Amino acid sequence: MSPMQGRFAGARHRQGLHLGLIVLALMVLVLSMALAVSIGEIHIPLATTFKALGNALGVSEYPLDRIHESIIREYRLSRALVAACCGAGLALCGAILQALLRNPLAEPYVLGISAGASTGAVCIMVLGVGGGAMGLSLGAFLGALGAFAVVLALSRGASTSPNRIILAGVAGSQLFNALTAWVISTSASAEQVRGIMFWLLGNLGGVRWPEVTLALAVVLPGFAICLLFARALDAFTFGQDAAAALGIPVGAVRLILFAVTALMTATMVSMVGAIGFVGLVIPHAARFMVGTAHVRLLPASLLIGAIFMVLADIVSRVILPHQSLPIGVVTALVGAPVFAMILYRARPPL
Repeated sequence: MSPMQGRFAGARHRQGLHLGLIVLALMVLVLSMALAVSIGEIHIPLATTFKALGNALGVSEYPLDRIHESIIREYRLSRALVAACCGAGLALCGAILQALLRNPLAEPYVLGISAGASTGAVCIMVLGVGGGAMGLSLGAFLGALGAFAVVLALSRGASTSPNRIILAGVAGSQLFNALTAWVISTSASAEQVRGIMFWLLGNLGGVRWPEVTLALAVVLPGFAICLLFARALDAFTFGQDAAAALGIPVGAVRLILFAVTALMTATMVSMVGAIGFVGLVIPHAARFMVGTAHVRLLPASLLIGAIFMVLADIVSRVILPHQSLPIGVVTALVGAPVFAMILYRARPPL
């Protein structure tokens, strides 16, 4: 076999391996969602879950307990789908920001986007901004755009150095966190404070099918747009000067991808609150599995993020009897040790 044929054979082997990993991740995601639908205060067997899903899709007509079928359709399935979308969206945002800013710590929270979305949502819930004409998602999106504008103003544009953008993001995050705390402490009742604090730590308890539609309508187009810029993101990993030398419009690409991450983050925060560590840890785990090429990294981050969030939701519901732990607490407790393990495995040799 010639060297050229050997390279082609190696490339085909790697493509087959990556395709196999994607198929495996999809199977794990389906199984995780089935477990999420089955596990709860009322246990539903996995076989019943799959039969109910078949009935919902119109491919079967199994006779099932009406209570079980109602729980699956109206509560648990929608919750599992929103958890998967949130995990996928936040992981995708983390992968995009880490590439654009060339910083392994970059994620929506570092840039203040999550803090701005939380401020907008809290203003809707507590102050009634918009007089009822403005929904929670719109308020969170406007807050995220406000934080995005503040970060751009402080960093003097999207084409400035990544370190300056991160420093501006830290300042913007502190500003909007302070605004959120001020609104809660001065205008919220005791009952509102308890609900808001639980929501800010991540809560999937109130999501239903309208939230599923909104999450899918944001995450799927956002993923498609990011995938279109996969080659540009590969160039950004070598620096903005290298990307510009390859003919990539650095400022325009950054603005587009920053806007996409702001939209996805705002949507997720408006539905489930602020959930940390997903956008930070998952892209590193995906990079470890499939490499740094974004045409593979972005789908891997999407799928691993979805699996991680669904499993975290299961843990949040079963770790304490008769009550649900905020999912942000679970992601932090799981994400911190995993991130430490990734750093340990990637340490340079002595």
